[in-house]
Amino acid sequence: MKIIPLSLKDSYLIKPDPFEDNRGQFVRIFCTKEMSATGLKKNIVQINHSLTVQKGAVRGMHFQYPPKAEIKMVKCLNGKVFDVIVDLRKNSPTFLKWHGEILSEENMKMIYIPEGFAHGFQTMEKNCKLLYFHTEFYNPEFEGSVRYNDPVINIFWPMEVTDISSKDRKHPLLPDDFSGI
Repeated sequence: MKIIPLSLKDSYLIKPDPFEDNRGQFVRIFCTKEMSATGLKKNIVQINHSLTVQKGAVRGMHFQYPPKAEIKMVKCLNGKVFDVIVDLRKNSPTFLKWHGEILSEENMKMIYIPEGFAHGFQTMEKNCKLLYFHTEFYNPEFEGSVRYNDPVINIFWPMEVTDISSKDRKHPLLPDDFSGI
């Protein structure tokens, strides 16, 4: 595995180093020893899977507030998505900056999302399946969100948004005095 720092502080792109032979392919997608390069000191406690059917659909932008903040790692198992992270950490040098990365079945990349970041994605193909590794259990009392089209963040989605849940569509805009989490 190659662990590559991204433009947002403490976030990483994880590129696998697949082994291939006449039988097919073998790829390591998680290793505590190798992930220590990211500073990961928490255990993975929950793994989720999503299927998003519609091309152009957006899911996000989600996070959890402390003390239930989580590190998240996301991998696309089927299809192709534009995966987006936003730094919401107060006093971070990359506060309110976003980064987008193509994750696909073909490139096998994963994104490492630190605590204090919002996360979402847009499907670039139909029937996209994602796998999520979490260091904290989902807790609705600490659930947070930012609207996918918040003008303060100004995410450039690569295509028209064709589908979004009513909950995600109604996420609040950041207040003028937002100082981070």
